[in-house]
Amino acid sequence: MYSHVCLGTNDFERSFSFYEALCTALGLKLRFKDQDGGGAAWQPADDDRPLLFLTKPFDGAPAMPGNGQMVAFLAESRAAVDRAHAVALAAGGHCEGPPGLRPHYHPNYYGAYVRDPDGNKLCVCCHRAE
Repeated sequence: MYSHVCLGTNDFERSFSFYEALCTALGLKLRFKDQDGGGAAWQPADDDRPLLFLTKPFDGAPAMPGNGQMVAFLAESRAAVDRAHAVALAAGGHCEGPPGLRPHYHPNYYGAYVRDPDGNKLCVCCHRAE
């Protein structure tokens, strides 16, 4: 459904370290990293789309997280959600909701929520029964 998602950052190297750790934990691979620190992208290990872009805003204005906006990463298992959440926190993220079942979404929804170093809200979730 999506070609790519783009997240803005004010400190590219700090955010790159965060996303490199998180994307590695989720099995995503780095597609490119600009040498000048202008941007980077990750993709699924077995496909070239969708892409997750990390970049400084093109208009030169500060990057700001949106209210009500969130990017959700699909994990293959509940254990992968747990690992990704721990990695995100160790890499400078802030907890917005620990890993756990959220049956009010659906009976098998297992998710965790973090804010990246720039304040963007992220989710890692698994929809499988275990």
